[in-house]
Amino acid sequence: MTRAVVGYAAMLEQFGPSEVLDLAARAERHGFDGVMAADHFQPWTPQQGQASFVWNVLSALGQTTRGALGTVSTPTFRFHPAVVAQASATLAVMYPERHWLGLGSGEALNEHVVGQYWPDAPERIDRMFEALDIIRKLFVSGATGKDTRHEGRYYRLESTRLWTAPSSPPPIFVAASGPVTARRAGRVADGIITETAPHEKLAALYQRFDEGAREAGRRTKGTRILRVHVSWAPTEEEATRNALEHWPTLGLRFPKADIRSPFEIEQMARMVRPEHFEGRLHVSADPDTHRAYLQGFLDLGVDRIHLHNVGPNQAEFLEVFGRDVLPGLRA
Repeated sequence: MTRAVVGYAAMLEQFGPSEVLDLAARAERHGFDGVMAADHFQPWTPQQGQASFVWNVLSALGQTTRGALGTVSTPTFRFHPAVVAQASATLAVMYPERHWLGLGSGEALNEHVVGQYWPDAPERIDRMFEALDIIRKLFVSGATGKDTRHEGRYYRLESTRLWTAPSSPPPIFVAASGPVTARRAGRVADGIITETAPHEKLAALYQRFDEGAREAGRRTKGTRILRVHVSWAPTEEEATRNALEHWPTLGLRFPKADIRSPFEIEQMARMVRPEHFEGRLHVSADPDTHRAYLQGFLDLGVDRIHLHNVGPNQAEFLEVFGRDVLPGLRA
């Protein structure tokens, strides 16, 4: 068996851009492979305190690290799909074979800031898949040198092309949390991105993705990326405190896509207790339990994990996990 691919999850909601550059480089030195950066206009809670522009940070990370670079962007409200396509293509040209593009249906926390109507989930998902179609067309236009256009239900694209584009487009992955989205993703996307969830739910999502791929006649197995949240600290008390203070949203067991303000989430998070993190955030001071926890996801067939430690103790976390956790993980 080969060593698993475990990357660093750079949470731009929690750390400033310069600090993220330092942490990502440090993560690479400790054996982490690649960076997944969060695309947020606002943090989840005021306590987190940051929200830098992900495309700037990814461009800089390409200079300070050597691994894969990606984000889950929402090409539907803050950004027209053409803008996301241009940003992604430029990054792929700057850093060949390193960039991947993730697409999600978004949260009001980030997207409502442009003042548009915030639709229900089915429309948001339809918008995401139409945006994916536009981005694909633009990637092809850049590679072939031929203009493309789009006239759809939600978006228009006048006849144009990407003038700066890689000869081979970056893979497009879709973030999915439900079976219908996962199945649709299997028909058109190169892979699926999921968040920490019970094994049964993840297995069902992967099955739906594979079904969609077969329906579309796609024979290659899609890439499975999983972002995993943990809370590690030298003591159980500190690990629990970090979870409650810095990432209480993982204890809120209801959808948060319609919440517009970090201050609203802060009020709701006051209800969170340590037991609410069960199944959503692994809280422990023992690296061995974290290794077993992560191995369980790899045994499900996850291809790449991006790991996020919720506390501010990032340097210590990277050192300990690089030494005591990552070497024992197997794909």
